[in-house]
Amino acid sequence: MNEEEAKREFAVYLFQQERLTLAQASRFAGMTQLEFQHLLASRRMPVHYGAEDLDEDIQTLKKLGRL
Repeated sequence: MNEEEAKREFAVYLFQQERLTLAQASRFAGMTQLEFQHLLASRRMPVHYGAEDLDEDIQTLKKLGRL
């Protein structure tokens, strides 16, 4: 297992344990949120998307000037 794969595995674990949000886990894994969601789906893992995730997404959109 190389470093990139190890980061992804750890990100999946922390996300599954609800220690990281979807946005945080995808960043930690070095993936887009969509790529990370596909990774979770390939493992039949549900995506937990809560108020904190929504707040992070809104802040990101504001920083990008899209809101």
